[in-house]
Amino acid sequence: MNPSLSELLEVATAAAMDAGRRTLDYFNTSIKVTLKADQSPVTAADMESEAILRDRIGRAFPTHSILGEETSESVGSDPRYRWIIDPLDGTKSFIRGVPLYGVLVGVEIDGRPSVGVVYLPATNELVAAADGLGCTLNGQPCQVSNTASLDQATVLTTSVPRCMAKSDAYTTLSQRAAFAAGWGDAYGHVLVATGRADIMLDPKVSPWDCAALSPILREAGGRLTSWSGVDTIWAADAVSTNHLLNEQTLAVLRSANAASQE
Repeated sequence: MNPSLSELLEVATAAAMDAGRRTLDYFNTSIKVTLKADQSPVTAADMESEAILRDRIGRAFPTHSILGEETSESVGSDPRYRWIIDPLDGTKSFIRGVPLYGVLVGVEIDGRPSVGVVYLPATNELVAAADGLGCTLNGQPCQVSNTASLDQATVLTTSVPRCMAKSDAYTTLSQRAAFAAGWGDAYGHVLVATGRADIMLDPKVSPWDCAALSPILREAGGRLTSWSGVDTIWAADAVSTNHLLNEQTLAVLRSANAASQE
């Protein structure tokens, strides 16, 4: 039997909250930090969170595939469904006691990101969405802002130095915007989806960073794409915007990219 979107969303929500609560056991403690091959940090909280996610998903849907950040993909017998999980998005914030980190659970159905949940344990915010079911913040409907011009926009990014190394796009957007800040990682995209920010730039991402966010932004009335405007979770970069600023933002990103290639 093929599960309904509601059933998938229910399991994704429960798994994200269970895993997120486990991370709180380690938050603001002297947790040991190990560097991975790419020099990004990982902790016991990351690993235990992913184990909980895999266990909850695997018990509910044993034929589904699971792709996670910390361990290799487990390939299920049903090719239609793939869960893509980030057990602790924002580990650098987490290990410094900054509460802006989250647990991300996304579900691809036939290659389309169709279900997404972001749970922010330290702030107890849960954003959830599925195709056609809308987007909610702690159970209440939410949507992107109606900001229509860049000079009124709030622009966020995970990393100012990485953005500036990539192109002049962040410099251009932040200079034109009303406000620019560094509330990054999934938290920044959540702020866009819930109407508290307007543009979020991620200069470097992986699919587990985006799988949950894609349906969330879409159902909230916004958009998440690559910096070139491709609707994908598999690009090397990502930008989320409200519906009114999407083309303006992409025009700046494309122009800056073209200039950087000259």
